[in-house]
Amino acid sequence: MPKKQTAGTSALKDNGDIFHNSVTAIDGERILHIPLSELYPPDYHPFQVNDDLAMTRLAENVRHYGVREPGIARPRPEGGYELLCGNRRKRACEIMGIDTMPVIVRELNDDSAVLVMVDSNLEQRERVLPSERAWAYKMMMEALNHNGIKGEAYSYEIVAERTGVKKSQLFRFIRLTELIFILLDKVDSGQLSFTAAVELSYLTLKEQTAVAEAMDTHAVKPSLSQAVRLKKLKQDGKLTLEMIDAVLSEERKAPKSESSGNARYRSFFPPDYSQKQMDAVIVELLTGWKARN
Repeated sequence: MPKKQTAGTSALKDNGDIFHNSVTAIDGERILHIPLSELYPPDYHPFQVNDDLAMTRLAENVRHYGVREPGIARPRPEGGYELLCGNRRKRACEIMGIDTMPVIVRELNDDSAVLVMVDSNLEQRERVLPSERAWAYKMMMEALNHNGIKGEAYSYEIVAERTGVKKSQLFRFIRLTELIFILLDKVDSGQLSFTAAVELSYLTLKEQTAVAEAMDTHAVKPSLSQAVRLKKLKQDGKLTLEMIDAVLSEERKAPKSESSGNARYRSFFPPDYSQKQMDAVIVELLTGWKARN
């Protein structure tokens, strides 16, 4: 069990006036109970903190059991602490009116802080959005390169080892950071598939904006084949904004192979019946009905 130290111990000589709380030691590291007002999010944090159903569950858990997993922070030059991991737990404490939170404080440079932030959040979060993974992996790559890792291929190998994600999949995730935010949001919400989004990431910002507008105008979800066609047209220097609209509008025309009238009768037939088979049965029944009348 962790050993509690009193406010009079050497561990609190520098911070006793700030925290007014006990310090817990575990695995050789100090866990300080820091006021929430002293904890600040990183300047850029790829992981979202939303007041959603998951947050409601977390807040209730914190109310009953407290914050069982301490956050990780580093001192800020201007005062207070940069909370690298535990921003959702901090928000849960705020919702429940809890003033302090257990935090492990480490001295970290910018690149080491990024690696801790990404590693900890990827490990502890139950659900990570595609956009969160995309930016987290990219930040990890950049931090490794700053730390003297030479060569992009080698960086991919290290990130793959740290995250357990294949290098090819890492590359596709990082491609998502080339998307405009509106398209990246559509990936997170399921309005745009991951594979199609990767192909669309090769378009210019103006072309991607045209894609987003066409999606909203025609109420469509681009297929992978459509995204590949747009990318190929781009590579061949033939892509225009009008062409983007034309390609994506095909999505509305495709389902019309089955008339709206016959679609109403689909539930009366086996799932594997083709349109032709359904038509034959309907014609036969109508022929019999006409003969009896």
